[in-house]
Amino acid sequence: MSARPLVGITAYAEPARWGVWDTRAVLIPEAYVRMVQAAGARPVVLPADDLGGPADAAGLVARLDGLVLAGGADIEPSRYGAAAHPATKTRPDRDAGELAVLAAALEADLPILGVCRGMELLAVAYGGSLTQHLPDLLGSERHQPAPGVYGAHPARFAPGSRAEAVFGPVAEVNSYHHQAVEKPGTLAVTGWADDEVVEAVEDPGRRFVLGVQWHPEEAGDVRPFAALVAAI
Repeated sequence: MSARPLVGITAYAEPARWGVWDTRAVLIPEAYVRMVQAAGARPVVLPADDLGGPADAAGLVARLDGLVLAGGADIEPSRYGAAAHPATKTRPDRDAGELAVLAAALEADLPILGVCRGMELLAVAYGGSLTQHLPDLLGSERHQPAPGVYGAHPARFAPGSRAEAVFGPVAEVNSYHHQAVEKPGTLAVTGWADDEVVEAVEDPGRRFVLGVQWHPEEAGDVRPFAALVAAI
């Protein structure tokens, strides 16, 4: 029997509590792990690490078959030439480590799925920029209604796109983000919410590079993870 492909999932480093412990931990929500497993691959947790430089990142990527860029905190605005909004909360260590791994993955043409922050990271890596606080633009918090509460809204996808192939022409999605892609750089925008917030981006020139702004893993939607694994 052949081994399952290895899919790396970028990880958080956050204060956490379990049992008698209250300490800083490297972690990811289990939903990402379940979806990668359900898609037929073995998940590998990737803590943020840029200490070894590009060669080290390339060595890591050489051991992987696919990459999932997980959600989390905001990207440092200086990465796309902007000053920080008061509502922007960053994790610079994640930015450095994930951008190094992402650059190596793109160089190797590794299949890549970006989820929420992961989609925003793709846009920044491709030369784009972000809207730092959607309520300033929309006048509402519908994409992040309350702490720990997902918003729900429809999204539509460009005909003939990778996003449409995975999700169909329209889908109901679950959002939890206060930032969004403003300019996609050289990525193609292929999904939009009903308020025109960008919901999906992709690179049609590569084997598989897809970003989604919502959280399919929390909805138990294996389709984007299965599409990632199918591209391996």
